[in-house]
Amino acid sequence: MTDPLSASALRRTCNPDQFDFETTDDLEPDTDVVGQSRAIEALQFGVGIDSKGYNIFALGPTGTGRRALVEKLLHDQADEEAPPSDWCYVNNFDDPRTPRALELPAGRGCDLKEDLDRFIEEVKTALPATFESEEYQSRQQMIQEEVRQEQEEQLEALQERARDEGVALMRTPNGFAFAPIHEGEVISREDMEAMPEEERERVQDRIEEFQQELQDILRKVPERQREARDRIHDLNREMARYTVDDLIETLKGKYEALDAVVDFLDAVREDIIDNVEPIVSYATGGSGQGQGQPMQQRQQDVSTAFGGSGPWRRYRVNLIVDHSDEDGAPVVFEDNPNYQNLVGEVEQIAQMGALVTDFNLIRPGALHKANGGYLIVEARKLLLQPYAWEGLKRALQGTEIRIESTRQALGLMSTVTLEPDPIPLDAKIVLVGERYLYYLLEALDPDMAELFKVMADFDDEMDRTDNQDRYTHLLATIVQEEDLRPLAPSAVARTVDRSARLVGDTEKLSAHMQSITDLLRESSYWAGQDDADVVTAEHVQQAIDAQIHRADRLREKTQESIERDTLYISTEGTETGQINGLSVLQLNNFSFGRPNRITARVRLGKGEIVDIERETALGGPLHSKGVLILSGFLSGRYAPNQPLSLQASLVFEQSYGGVDGDSASSAELYALLSAIAEV
Repeated sequence: MTDPLSASALRRTCNPDQFDFETTDDLEPDTDVVGQSRAIEALQFGVGIDSKGYNIFALGPTGTGRRALVEKLLHDQADEEAPPSDWCYVNNFDDPRTPRALELPAGRGCDLKEDLDRFIEEVKTALPATFESEEYQSRQQMIQEEVRQEQEEQLEALQERARDEGVALMRTPNGFAFAPIHEGEVISREDMEAMPEEERERVQDRIEEFQQELQDILRKVPERQREARDRIHDLNREMARYTVDDLIETLKGKYEALDAVVDFLDAVREDIIDNVEPIVSYATGGSGQGQGQPMQQRQQDVSTAFGGSGPWRRYRVNLIVDHSDEDGAPVVFEDNPNYQNLVGEVEQIAQMGALVTDFNLIRPGALHKANGGYLIVEARKLLLQPYAWEGLKRALQGTEIRIESTRQALGLMSTVTLEPDPIPLDAKIVLVGERYLYYLLEALDPDMAELFKVMADFDDEMDRTDNQDRYTHLLATIVQEEDLRPLAPSAVARTVDRSARLVGDTEKLSAHMQSITDLLRESSYWAGQDDADVVTAEHVQQAIDAQIHRADRLREKTQESIERDTLYISTEGTETGQINGLSVLQLNNFSFGRPNRITARVRLGKGEIVDIERETALGGPLHSKGVLILSGFLSGRYAPNQPLSLQASLVFEQSYGGVDGDSASSAELYALLSAIAEV
């Protein structure tokens, strides 16, 4: 016969005399995670393997320190790695709708941005000065004078030939005019009419011939002006080239090992030279009329939208990822993982009822910041954001970060916007979430197994015998990090007991460190209320009692209803076919027992046990399973070879809610046996 279970076997207490310290201040803090060897091995494997799809899903209950452990391991690994590349976006002068992405060694992106800003400031000063110089003014005037001189020479030649023919070329406010002359004097209209008809017709014919020659000369004026403008434009390009080349060549020498940067600097040089007139006009406050006006008007519009920065914005560098201050690979935690915060976005500014943008308004996402390193995301927050999960999967599957709005990604947008170059993605993604999220994604999303091949499963309990000493050091670490009052050995022992109670196993301790940390904080508070410098077991117990008191309103109401005979629970005497059972109610982290009277009634029948809870749809599947097991037990024990001529009914009296679980099977069996035997 089995010995009865003693009361002491139900609770294993920690003896404070086993500790050889006065307070936890005497202990060395232990930053290593206790009791999570499986999860640590999985994380180390996931971080170490460099293959596509081996991203990590850290799963387990909230409060077990999943994220803290993940961050610690990732930081330890990242510190041993070199900082990844910087990334910039610059203008694509051939197609401004598709900004170019530039990759630079860590720290060089900031240098390039500062160098271009300095270059712009120098060009702002140098170009106007060049075009205001005496050399430029004299060469421009020379071109204009040559054109004017050529026209004057043709007019003078025409005037001389006309004078020889007795015709004068006169300049009037309305233009040029021809008139006959005699002895150096212009003949009046009356004298002209008085001339012989043959002579008058001869003069008029000559005037018409000269008029035609004059029109030919004047007709060529726009052509000469165009030639002059072309020559002045070539002069402007020559002067701009002279001014810009020295500055650009200096920068190209600094970045000669980076071909993409050199190409960009060449493009900047050519664009400044091609658009020198509107640039100088803007810099000097001119109207920008003439050559280059479309570009000038476009830059005036941009200037209005972007705070008067004018054409200079097109030559700036938009540094979206800067690792100049980092010594290792980045470890990024994105607290708000919506679509834009993950993949980045192109911002827009409202101007005159329209939205305008340029490459300077490209903003990075968490994937850009973590590129070359590690990104940590809460799975629940990620799945709550529209299209964020799909956006993350798309980036991982394509191994590139493509910045586009959700409407673009879904094909719902027809307006013109920027399409920046995609950036190659090389980052390890760690999702942190509950177990049910992991298994739901595994079951419902076929991409899950392809993209997150490493499962780091965090346990919510640990072995007590192997980990109690380290657990003590862990408590000392929490006290130090939270700046709490030190714990006496009795307080440590009581905390260990409470940890075992939270697990419900004398051989285990709770790995839910959030609950333990809260308990230590509250124990320190109650010690402060007693003006104590050290937390004792009494303060820990006071914190436990206070936690229970804050949560046990329903338990008190239940006990009050029993005391007032609202619920009938007899605790004295005997009764046939009745027994007191205890159901466990769980409210968040607080559980308590509620007494229930279980009644069994038997009569002749066909061997059926009627579960009244199930018949009224108040019993759960586990409870129904337990009752069916009872039926099988009775048949197998008492009537294995013949029908059982019994019909019984079982009910939880005064139960107005659902009942589930099979822990009441034993009590129900006792009630049935009592009713059958009438004992």
